[in-house]
Amino acid sequence: MSKDKDKTSPLINKKILIVGSIIIIIGIILIGISPQSRIDSLTNKIIGKTQPSQDNMEFITFLEGQQKNLTVSNKDLLFNITITYDKTKNPEYVNVEKKSEFADFYKQVGFTDMSKDVVFIYPIFTQGAYSNHGFYDYYEKKCGVECLTIPIPTKFVPMYGASMTTTMVLSLLNYSYITDIDVDKNPDILKKYHKVIILHNEYVTKKEFDAITNHPNVVYLFANSLYAEVKTDYTNNTITLVRGHGYPTPSITNGFDWKFDNSKFEYNINCENLTLDVIPNGKMLNCYPAYHALFDKPFLETIKKS
Repeated sequence: MSKDKDKTSPLINKKILIVGSIIIIIGIILIGISPQSRIDSLTNKIIGKTQPSQDNMEFITFLEGQQKNLTVSNKDLLFNITITYDKTKNPEYVNVEKKSEFADFYKQVGFTDMSKDVVFIYPIFTQGAYSNHGFYDYYEKKCGVECLTIPIPTKFVPMYGASMTTTMVLSLLNYSYITDIDVDKNPDILKKYHKVIILHNEYVTKKEFDAITNHPNVVYLFANSLYAEVKTDYTNNTITLVRGHGYPTPSITNGFDWKFDNSKFEYNINCENLTLDVIPNGKMLNCYPAYHALFDKPFLETIKKS
């Protein structure tokens, strides 16, 4: 009996030693992981930091079904941001907040009060076009022509397709804004402003197109704007695709046959060699600055001085 004990005791002791060591190691690890580091880890997942390095942020985007990635150093970010992604890693919504250390820069590129003679047009029609059961479900043959008449959104959801980060940043910098609806209902509203900023207003009405292209000082910040014609029905609060983006025939690209359509630059989200090309009624950026308002100082300076 005592011999059996002598044989089993060392094995039990080894087990206890191993288990004890594991517990100690786990304890050390848990102590080393502060609540803040756990929060940071969760935040990194939310905003898209999929790489091990904590020095960079990777923005994942999908344009017309093509995935594009943009990596930005965290030290270059001009704002605190949180981006939420859908199940396919497509950015759905962004929240942007100012950083105290850039207060002087914000004054330089923004306004103390809401701008009086500068305005940007929020692309509410384009937001609707990119929504579920919208135009893109039709393009992808997920539904029929019923998806070509859609509700006009009643709430702003600054999605990627609706220039989400630029919208948030310009608002924080006190740029005034109106929407597609305002311009469609009252095209003369643009005459109140010395400078009109166009975002990714891809889907617009003919009245809106005419009002924008006839204004003498327009800054077209996003390639692929003014691309397709829609018509409005304010009684039923809907828009319907009329022409453009391969509709009603595949050969149709720009629905207005616009001479200055620059959709060929839509996939250039890195905006390398960024330039503002002069056209008869203003200036046009030669890329798609999806996230540049978050980190690119010259980009924000250019908007202010253009």
